[in-house]
Amino acid sequence: MATFLNVIAVVAAMGLSTTCFADTVSAENGGDSYLAGAQINQTIEAEGDAFVLGRAATVGGVTQGDMHISGYDVSVNTDVAKDLYALGGTVIIRSKIGEDLTAAAFSLRTQSSSATLGNARLLGNSVTVEGPIEGALSIMGRDVILNAPISGDARIFAQTLSFGPDAMVGGILTYSTEDKVSVPERVASPERVMFERLSGGDIWEEWDDLGHEMPVLPTFASILFGFVVSLLFFLVLGALMLGFMPKRLSHMRRSIAAAPGQTLLLGVIGLSMLFGMVPIISLTIVGLPFVPVVLLAIVVAWTLGYALGAYSIAMRLWAGLGGAPEPSNIARLMVFAASIICVALLNFIPFVGWVVNYTLVLLGIGAMTNALFQSLIGTPDVVLDVDMKPIED
Repeated sequence: MATFLNVIAVVAAMGLSTTCFADTVSAENGGDSYLAGAQINQTIEAEGDAFVLGRAATVGGVTQGDMHISGYDVSVNTDVAKDLYALGGTVIIRSKIGEDLTAAAFSLRTQSSSATLGNARLLGNSVTVEGPIEGALSIMGRDVILNAPISGDARIFAQTLSFGPDAMVGGILTYSTEDKVSVPERVASPERVMFERLSGGDIWEEWDDLGHEMPVLPTFASILFGFVVSLLFFLVLGALMLGFMPKRLSHMRRSIAAAPGQTLLLGVIGLSMLFGMVPIISLTIVGLPFVPVVLLAIVVAWTLGYALGAYSIAMRLWAGLGGAPEPSNIARLMVFAASIICVALLNFIPFVGWVVNYTLVLLGIGAMTNALFQSLIGTPDVVLDVDMKPIED
């Protein structure tokens, strides 16, 4: 189930970024800035946090809070006062980061114009570090090139590791490769270099397989990368929903809390309608070209339903534990992230994890089905008599 959710998350991200946001959409809410589109090339001035989702995203300017950005091709030119979170196929970072950097990509690079004042955590197939880092550096990559000064400790997990002329580690350099590599003294003196040989030499073969096909049983690399992709995707999705449709999201969340059994039944009905459309449209012959559209709709509905169900349950638990009735958007995202992590951990329990995930999907789709029915039928007004007074029972 976890593997399936990872797949639909990536597919839904493709659909959202390339179809639903064909034109760039921007919004401001509580000082936070939101951008979504297929091709994004803009300069932002955010007083709070910035959230960017696009197929190709190049963003400049300044944000006074955190920045979250995701896309196929990502280029970050925005000076970030706090933390930067970046996810993509190709990610290039050229800006200054006031606190920590967390990034994952198949091809990841920090250029010399970038500077990270906190810690940096990088994951990718190819990772190149050219921008200085004031804190500690953690890298997991297949091919890693270090060509920048690191003020703190550095821990590198790689198959191939090389050092450029500007590489320097001020703290302890700990690296894990299949064989020892030559570390120049200008990078770190021998007493500050620690080598830990990789156990299990076939881990990089599994890493290579990640780009070709998903194995039946998830490997270490697929679990780690899939979890990071899923978590960041759902955080970006949650931020967009909170920014663009907060009232509708609140209404659907409250409908789940008010009538969970009815919502679950509506989820079964809504999901059955979606799956039932496939053979019905196919039987018409002329509707065959629309079958892929219906399948994409099922994927998107399943993903949105899962996210809505997890968010609703998490907010209900938050309120039950004494949390603020109307928390900030940042608090809501943190609660949502915690729920995604907890549900992901439940997947390691046979059968239980599948039941929990499927229940969340049905709850979310049920709330969306309920909202759709209400919009089609309408909400009946108060019944009035001829004197325009409410009729009493």
